[in-house]
Amino acid sequence: MSMSPRNPHPIPAQTAHIARAAFPRASLAIRVRDELGEFFHDADFADLYPRRGQPAWPPGRLALVAVLQFVEGLTDRQTAEAVRARIDWKYALGLELTDPGFDHSVLSEFRDRLIDAGAQHRVLDSVLAAARDHGLLTGGRRMRTDSTHVLSAARDLNWLELVGETLRRALNAVASQEPDWLATHAPTEWFTHYATRVEDSRFPKSPAKRAEVGQRIGDDGTHLLNAVDTAQAPPGLRDLPEVECLRRVWEQHFHQVEGQVRRRAPKERPPSAERLVTPYDPEARTGAKRDLLWSGYKVHLTETCEADAPHLITNVTTTDASVSDDRMAAVVHAGLAERGLLPAEHWVDSGYANAAALATARRDHGVELHGPLKSVTNAQTRGDAAYSQDAFVIDWDAQSVRCPHGRTSTGWGQGRSQAGLAVIRVRFSPADCRTCPALRDCVSSPKAQRRELTLRPRADHEVLHEARVLQSTGEWKERYKVRAGVEGAVSQGVQAHGLRRSRYRGLAKTGLQHQITGAAMNLVRIDAHLRGMPRARTRTSPVAALRPAG
Repeated sequence: MSMSPRNPHPIPAQTAHIARAAFPRASLAIRVRDELGEFFHDADFADLYPRRGQPAWPPGRLALVAVLQFVEGLTDRQTAEAVRARIDWKYALGLELTDPGFDHSVLSEFRDRLIDAGAQHRVLDSVLAAARDHGLLTGGRRMRTDSTHVLSAARDLNWLELVGETLRRALNAVASQEPDWLATHAPTEWFTHYATRVEDSRFPKSPAKRAEVGQRIGDDGTHLLNAVDTAQAPPGLRDLPEVECLRRVWEQHFHQVEGQVRRRAPKERPPSAERLVTPYDPEARTGAKRDLLWSGYKVHLTETCEADAPHLITNVTTTDASVSDDRMAAVVHAGLAERGLLPAEHWVDSGYANAAALATARRDHGVELHGPLKSVTNAQTRGDAAYSQDAFVIDWDAQSVRCPHGRTSTGWGQGRSQAGLAVIRVRFSPADCRTCPALRDCVSSPKAQRRELTLRPRADHEVLHEARVLQSTGEWKERYKVRAGVEGAVSQGVQAHGLRRSRYRGLAKTGLQHQITGAAMNLVRIDAHLRGMPRARTRTSPVAALRPAG
């Protein structure tokens, strides 16, 4: 399909007349069109289409349809029907009442074009640009961020289901491409074991028999991999995505022991960040947060939080579930910088706040990152300990440290922490420490003969010290209350817009879903602002309301 930009799309007179009569108090779609005008432009998506070919439905209109779809939580078929039948949607899109719309498959094609071009952010960008043009959004103030878990579109699988379904999927792919070859190489029992979906209810209950089933699946999968890797196998079989997925899962869960296929012990398996959890969504990973475990992804929502303007989603970032929040502050700031929406203050929870994140935010973006720093539990580094790091005087220029008893360190070297972060390791002389009467109070090990310190780089150390002092004040604790409001954004996304579960498979498609969801949430919030609707207050249960003061 080809596309020639055709903006603007004026509202036909008959459509406007009927829409006003049918919606005397307007609707979200009508109000958004009246107040913001056409904020999706065909030219913004022109590079997604070839210049020649059958004319495509205008992409600016498709972008608005995609957002309205997520505003109301519709399927593609329901959305296509709404374009065909809804008067207020025709008004917003500038369509004649007789316009038949499009086939529902056009929506999935449009999403694929966005992903193929790496343009997932354009939908949200257009909404933010319109909000800024109409004075509803300004940068340089306060914002807040939080994350929530997202379940994969694929069903959860236990270990037997994982390896069984992975093998069955690979067999189906091979059977589709080379049926004659598979028919001659597959043992007869495979057509019994792998002809239908693998489900746990069909497996035996006893652990010993389940282990036998797992062993049989491991042997069968290894047999298939060996067969497709031979020179006699049809070309291309070994490169099928399903076969490659089988190979990855088998490498993660099985190995050869004296020529026999054996299941790997838990400590022999790769970490969760690398381990596949389902063959139907190979980019999904296992995530953990306190007592919650899930398979899928994680989304980070950033919103404005000024009292005199609507709270708008300014950045949406999607990762697989294994990525920790403490690595995401810089990613969020980079996304805000690209949009020109960096705040002066950024309020987050303790998952995002650490010395490196605070220092990087200030140095690279001029952003003051505010979030509770995790408490120190080591007696030798805790601030209230008699011989904590705070009791030592650090001379950064001379690269030396003086202890509370006046002894000077003899070693200063660069190193890496267990997490791979840059650190400075400081050592004192055993000759100085052994004669010190406070040695046992100063060191944590009963056999240690000298004190050692692990310091962060100077910038990180100073930022961390400054933040800990600031966070001990009542003023900061009062200001930090603003962060709690972002929980409402997460709740709105989950309850009203289906944010909890991915509609699609894969990180790119899930990320696009979240970008469009952010745009949809903004339209809902802008509409509420235009109608003068007050923000919902935090609900308090009747019992909590009776809690005695203090």
